[in-house]
Amino acid sequence: MTQWPLPDPMARALALAREAAVAGEVPVGAVVVKDGAVIGEGSNAPRGLHDPTAHAEIAAIRMAAAALGDERLTGCDLYVTLEPCAMCAGAIVHARIARLYYAASDPKGGAVEHGARVFEHPQALHRPEVYAGMGEAEAAELLRGFFRDRR
Repeated sequence: MTQWPLPDPMARALALAREAAVAGEVPVGAVVVKDGAVIGEGSNAPRGLHDPTAHAEIAAIRMAAAALGDERLTGCDLYVTLEPCAMCAGAIVHARIARLYYAASDPKGGAVEHGARVFEHPQALHRPEVYAGMGEAEAAELLRGFFRDRR
């Protein structure tokens, strides 16, 4: 797989994923960028918040929407350390995220290149540009280590 230079937003997403792991959450981090500025970020927190929707992408999208004062994140990019699940892919569609960059693929729970392939459905009224693999090795090792330590 091609290795790209790690842009600052993905580096920040990986730092957020590490923070999630320290908190006992599955290590996933996400950052929303508009015009070169971070306007939203989040890390997984379903266990800590007792909220199954508290995924990193949802937290970052909510923060970005609040920052813009708009539910549509037109022209925004989302950087996330793991392939989004169906819920998060649906939120990306509804938010009108322009570009999605994700690090590690998720053959079990992902819904972009695996599983539901949400963006490929005719019901997806918006389809972001998708770029995978940026920071993949670090994100995958973070996930492997997290689950290895829990076995």
